[in-house]
Amino acid sequence: MEINSIRTTVRDRYVELALPYIPRLLHLVDQNPYSKTYGCLDRAFWHYRTMDFPCGMSQEMVLPLALVYAKEYPGNRYQGVERMREIAEAAVRYMVKSSHPDGTCDDYFPFERAMGALVFSLYSASEAYQVLDMNDNEVLDLFTKRIRHLEDENETGRLSNHQALAALAAYNVYKITGDDNARRIAERRVELTLSWQDKEEGWFQEYEGADPGYHTCTIDFLAKLRQKMSRPGKSEDGFLKPLIKAAEFSWYFMHPDGSYGGEYGSRNTYHFYPHGFELLAPHSEKAAQIAEAFLTGVPEDKRYHNDDDRMTAHYVYDFLQAWEDYHPERPRPITESRREPSTIWMPEAKMLVSWNGKESQVKGGRHAIANLSKGGVLKIFDAGGPIASDTGLIGELDDGTIAVAHLVQHDSKITPATNPNQERAKYIVEGNFCRRKPNLMSVFKQLLLRGWVLLIGRFKANLTRSIIQKMAITGKPKLTYRFKRIITVDDERVTVEDYFPKDMPLKRISIGSDATSIYVANSLTFQESRLCPWQHADVDKLPQEGNWRIWKRTYFRGSGHGPN
Repeated sequence: MEINSIRTTVRDRYVELALPYIPRLLHLVDQNPYSKTYGCLDRAFWHYRTMDFPCGMSQEMVLPLALVYAKEYPGNRYQGVERMREIAEAAVRYMVKSSHPDGTCDDYFPFERAMGALVFSLYSASEAYQVLDMNDNEVLDLFTKRIRHLEDENETGRLSNHQALAALAAYNVYKITGDDNARRIAERRVELTLSWQDKEEGWFQEYEGADPGYHTCTIDFLAKLRQKMSRPGKSEDGFLKPLIKAAEFSWYFMHPDGSYGGEYGSRNTYHFYPHGFELLAPHSEKAAQIAEAFLTGVPEDKRYHNDDDRMTAHYVYDFLQAWEDYHPERPRPITESRREPSTIWMPEAKMLVSWNGKESQVKGGRHAIANLSKGGVLKIFDAGGPIASDTGLIGELDDGTIAVAHLVQHDSKITPATNPNQERAKYIVEGNFCRRKPNLMSVFKQLLLRGWVLLIGRFKANLTRSIIQKMAITGKPKLTYRFKRIITVDDERVTVEDYFPKDMPLKRISIGSDATSIYVANSLTFQESRLCPWQHADVDKLPQEGNWRIWKRTYFRGSGHGPN
């Protein structure tokens, strides 16, 4: 690894990102020791009273409170403040009250027994328990119940990040209690997670494919677990090789401006968890470059923001942990590793990544990413920021149906590049438009859901989850109308040609810059590329060829498709 001079001030950017969130978290927690909900972090439940149950995921927010109480960070005015400790311990203990008798908790509806909420809050609480050096038998009993649940139950769908976090949480409980069963559960969940990794390309399964955002979560949780399991003199573990492979996959999706991820992932997320990359930095130059590129983009606010009351803690504790494990030997910039033009086709992920070797320049640099399994969803960046964000065709038919081309379709016909000149390549995808389902809640639907969970769902949590997944995530009713997208990647520009039937009864048709059509809690967060303009076509003025209408666009710095 090439080493540059150590820049400790860059390291402190992690803390500068995290500390401003602490007042917000204190705002969300019930701080009254006389309250029945003392320690609850779901303000909608304990204060606004707009919810009839507390969200179990909210208790994840306890970990940043515990860390700033116990640790010395630059500018940390909360260290050693006894009231912070009291509130953090109350938040851990409230989990006993808010959980079901079997230790499970709910996230979006009563009796959900959501594994995601269970493992996120269990990891944070068990980590906080150790940081605060707590001693509470009721809390330990809850931890044990949750481990038993993980032993007997699993969730529907393939979400690698949940399995990795389940392993990390179970190992934490093993460290606290010495329960060997918790250690075995951790090992089994690691084995399951690694079995969902594509061995050639390095990505972990997230529902229907690769999601670079959630991929960083899985890396983070496994790297944390590897750190906890390491012992002096122990021979090399089985984590490092797959983690390095995973980091190499992420490397392609760190944009030259320091932003990361987007709608080209299977779950449309901008997630970026830096701690795992700092832990891998001693072993992988690419992991170190990813972390450094993120920090370089922080002053220009290139990171994503996921700051609502439910999700705001996701990355706060990770920033603090990344500061603690900051690797002092920093690599050469990621742009220096991309000086030669390259176009990479990933046949398993069905993703295209291309750069022109000029990424260190604001003008002329071009880094393009497209997911052909999602109809050619495309994002283009240079060192200055987003050049264009194109999430595919979205249109309204005469009957009000919303037709989209950006849903994952594994049966789409994809023709990869055949041109040996890597500075110019052409990719074609053909598939069906799908109907976009609004899936908005209504009073009637809410009554149906509550009736279902009271009568049936409380005993069949996975059945309920499976039905909702098909309705909101994996189900995609196809329309009879076909589309074709041709993406041509040149040195400094990317050309997109969209074909759709000329007899398609359209009221209007557009190109979304951030359009999505599946429910993912952590999608549609803010990153600068979401300010790229939507594009709208005058259907009657588009050229025709045979049975097709054709909409052609060219993206380059200055083409007018970026935020500025």
